[in-house]
Amino acid sequence: MTNSAPYYFDNAATSFPKPPEVARAISDYLSENGGSYGRAAYPRAFAASQTVERLRDRMGTMIGTKLVDNIVFTSCATMALNTVIQGFSWKSRKVLHTALEHNAVMRALSMMQQKHGISLECLPAHVDGSINLEALTQIDLSNIDLVVINHQSNVNGVIQPLESLRAILGAIPILVDASQSLGTTPLKADEWGLDFVAFTGHKSLLGPTGTGGLFLRNPDLVSPLLYGGTGSASDKYEMPEAMPDRFEAGTPNLAGLYGLLAAVENKPACSYQHKDFEHLLAELRKLPDISVFAATDFSRQGPVFSIASANLEPGAFGDRLYKEFNIETRTGLHCAPLAHRHLKTFPAGTVRFAFSPYHETKDFDYLLAAIRKVAR
Repeated sequence: MTNSAPYYFDNAATSFPKPPEVARAISDYLSENGGSYGRAAYPRAFAASQTVERLRDRMGTMIGTKLVDNIVFTSCATMALNTVIQGFSWKSRKVLHTALEHNAVMRALSMMQQKHGISLECLPAHVDGSINLEALTQIDLSNIDLVVINHQSNVNGVIQPLESLRAILGAIPILVDASQSLGTTPLKADEWGLDFVAFTGHKSLLGPTGTGGLFLRNPDLVSPLLYGGTGSASDKYEMPEAMPDRFEAGTPNLAGLYGLLAAVENKPACSYQHKDFEHLLAELRKLPDISVFAATDFSRQGPVFSIASANLEPGAFGDRLYKEFNIETRTGLHCAPLAHRHLKTFPAGTVRFAFSPYHETKDFDYLLAAIRKVAR
């Protein structure tokens, strides 16, 4: 790795390092531009607005949609997910979700269940948490309002088969949590018929914290979560109907969005090969006292996986990795107790490792050697 602590493996929480252009873009905005988005027509404000719209176009390409005006920026994926879950036009009040959902989804759904009587049901899943498509075809879907899909698990890296779901689900709206996947895993919202895509800037996109967004194919299905000034239709008390203003109340995090644009436009090529990751998992599975939590089918594997030791609880294992080998990682439940219950690692959780394009083959070798020594 370069430009960072030598062995940072906590990229599923927040990616590090960022491309150097990210910090420069943020600094340039704060020190030289400083204009507000959509609030005036003088050059400084116009430049800020142009930058945000350039980012919107870039995100359209990454999400795989031509409906770029239907991409709105939020403070994080959690806000984007809550916008849909709390503002959705419910009819039958029934939701399907995967076995690997993050609490950004499950806490919002649980609140809706308790306060508004929403009914929740987990999609059939294989041992690794991937959706059992064959079993799904046997389920009565006639009264389902919404299906929520964690595109890539933040616990074991399983990538769900979005491209296969639409044919089974018919016209049922799909909300995709792309927090972990966007930036590393292809997404084709238009081709796959995805209705909503929530994303964050600070993980695989390598941008700053406090940035994220939401794609809405049909904005009329959702009421805004926030109400306030947009710089448009200022003569009315109601939110504008036009997109993206309808869902962008308040002044956006312009410094963060400048940084996110720089991240998207300057993402480095990956310094390791997929076979390096596959080899690492294969070697770890040979260790007698280590359980590996990853996709059963490696073609559905994102750059995240977890382990559990038969001899050390996750916190102690992670502590030794840091103190003895300077390896920074995440231990515990990773804000995903539903996933851990399915994987049978609740309540202790796991030790999680998440890669960055800055990792090199030698980092995988070092990690393997360290885990072997701690496991012994």
